[in-house]
Amino acid sequence: MEQPNLSYINELSRGDDAFRDKLISIVKTEFPHEKAQYFENFESKNFRETAQNVHKLKHKISILGLEKSYTIAEDYENSLRESNISGHEVFNEILQIMTDYLETL
Repeated sequence: MEQPNLSYINELSRGDDAFRDKLISIVKTEFPHEKAQYFENFESKNFRETAQNVHKLKHKISILGLEKSYTIAEDYENSLRESNISGHEVFNEILQIMTDYLETL
């Protein structure tokens, strides 16, 4: 599976370390909350809300340079809108990879 990186964040910050650090801080602050909401809605079988959580998490996936994972998340989001949970396990793996990576920053 692909690994997260800061390429997009570095591109956005254009060498401005303060801006780069601010972007990383925002991701590190928002991601755990969005992830927790996702799991809460999934466990409640509220798949419409779960799909919205995946939609929000896709932005973090993109920011961390996970192009293939973004496509997986997009497909999973669409499945959830039809109460189909196929893709749940793979999406959870993506979330864990992101969690592990963010803990190293």
